[in-house]
Amino acid sequence: MKNNKIEAFAALEQGVYAALETYSNVHRGSGHNSLVTTRLFEQARDIVLDYLGLDKKIFVLIFSSPAGAAALKSQLEDKNYQCLTGAEICLPLGICAMAIKKNALPKGAPSRTGGGTARLTAPGWIIWAGAPQRFEAGTPAIINIIAFARALQIIRQYGFNPFADADSEPCDAAGILYHDELEAYTGRQLLGELRKSHIGRNHPVPTREGSSPFINLDNAASTPTFTPIWNAVRRTWRQPRPCQRELIREVRSICAKALDASPDNYDVIFTSNTTEAINLAAESLGREPANGEERVVITTLLEHTSNDLPWRLLPGHEMIRLSIDGDGVIDLRQLEALLFAYNRDGRYGNKIIRLVAVSGASNVLGIYNDMAEISRIVHEYGARLLVDAAQWVAHRKVDMEKCGIDYLCFSAHKAYAPFGSGALVVRKGLLAFDKAEMEVISSSGEENAEGIAALGKALVLLQRVGMDVIMDEEQALTRRALIGIVQIPGIRIYGIKDPDSPRFSQKGGVIVFSMKGMMPDKLARELVQRGGIGVRYGCHCAHLLVKHLLGVGHGLERFQRILLTLLPWVNLPGVLRVSLGIENTEEDVDTLIRVLGEIAGNPADADDRSSSSKQVKRTPLIKKDLKNRMTSFVVAAAGKVFQ
Repeated sequence: MKNNKIEAFAALEQGVYAALETYSNVHRGSGHNSLVTTRLFEQARDIVLDYLGLDKKIFVLIFSSPAGAAALKSQLEDKNYQCLTGAEICLPLGICAMAIKKNALPKGAPSRTGGGTARLTAPGWIIWAGAPQRFEAGTPAIINIIAFARALQIIRQYGFNPFADADSEPCDAAGILYHDELEAYTGRQLLGELRKSHIGRNHPVPTREGSSPFINLDNAASTPTFTPIWNAVRRTWRQPRPCQRELIREVRSICAKALDASPDNYDVIFTSNTTEAINLAAESLGREPANGEERVVITTLLEHTSNDLPWRLLPGHEMIRLSIDGDGVIDLRQLEALLFAYNRDGRYGNKIIRLVAVSGASNVLGIYNDMAEISRIVHEYGARLLVDAAQWVAHRKVDMEKCGIDYLCFSAHKAYAPFGSGALVVRKGLLAFDKAEMEVISSSGEENAEGIAALGKALVLLQRVGMDVIMDEEQALTRRALIGIVQIPGIRIYGIKDPDSPRFSQKGGVIVFSMKGMMPDKLARELVQRGGIGVRYGCHCAHLLVKHLLGVGHGLERFQRILLTLLPWVNLPGVLRVSLGIENTEEDVDTLIRVLGEIAGNPADADDRSSSSKQVKRTPLIKKDLKNRMTSFVVAAAGKVFQ
């Protein structure tokens, strides 16, 4: 029996590690990794349905957190669904897999909104995605879902659950979170060692010129992970529940310290992702007594749908969007004028601005607005400040106390811990849930002990590197990329493009652009095929902003609505996005510039500074052969996971 358990965990680890080698987000990524992860994600649905003995022609499989599943169950009759959880197979994954009869799916807006729940939005309307995406708010816990499906395969293989009552040697939280093979390093030395431990580093993929190492330039969608973080996950799987609870308590302290959110003043509530955290904050705000007021929420044109739809659909609340300039900087004079008019001058009667909800950093323009000044203005007029920090936490220092942030929401999968956790960090006393409700909310997030451990480990490593070091490294790479890209004929960069601009210090490692005469999806495919470079194209769940950048008027917007209604499988063009992370190097940036130059038809103008070490094998391939090789690559990579 003991040997069976050892073998089962080894098989699970082997499968999940293989998934991590080619990990990416699943929504509209162009690279090999996105293709593999998407295939694995959809295979996981089939594996769960097969395990439950259900026909996928009748049932759709939806993955969610325990809290999300409870909200969905409340809209269904018991006879119309079946549910299987990670807890039932004794793995701390925080996963609920709900098989729901297709004809019983709830209509209209889902109970939780944001991310991929919407296909397209405009100020006055929303086109919802089909199932299952409409019910999977935000990025799902993709790696945990793959682990869940692989565990079901292993359970079926053994004929019993080898993960139940697993023998383990309890380890204190410090052993998992603070000690690792890199603990002798700090600062830039640690950053260099982390890059070496990047899971999937230099993983070869087929390109037109043969086999080349994959280059991930899609960190704004989701980040890869590193060996010390993966080891924290593996060890957490084997811990008894008391040790997992100790880990959760310690990670709560790590979050508070990393975000400068004193435990005396803030609560840390673990969620499945940023989207769930924002939805919780919105639900809480909606429960507060109105006291005769008509409540208003301010957001901005920059926002991801996860920080737009929950406020837009909040009953009893009006929403106002702040404008931005060409760089993506919020108009603070407009913000103050609105707050003065509503909250002090009484110009709008009993309408009061209760909350200002803004992104800490834009996932499209990469702009970091002045959060301290925004907070000063917001609080001067008696409102609260919520920050979507999904693109902030892994890249620059967050100081909640200094900035006076009331609510902060972020995801671990954008901070090098893609194991399905996130957090709502909120000033004490602001949540309008009773004790029993808070226990349900907390227990939902805390079921994912492995994801919380990964988040804690990632934050520890980032702090040991130093957020100032990370910011300097990413700004240097961004500067290099902008200097190179701006010289390529036919490319238009949106937002800050001049590294010598006084605002460049506000620019993160996210660059969006278009190329004259080439649609973004085609350009993304060319980057993949020529250089093995994974990027992302489309509207990036920021439909209003992208349409603003592209100058999409009301007439074209109405046409898009008709088009997507009649042809829901059509993808609208949008823009191409390159996003940098701590695993990226100058060589990655130089390869991007070289390949973009080649695509533009001006190879002589491209700065080919990439070293020969990045070219593993150079055998030219015709287009048909490359397509076959890419298909074979995806099938083989997925086969290493689900054996």
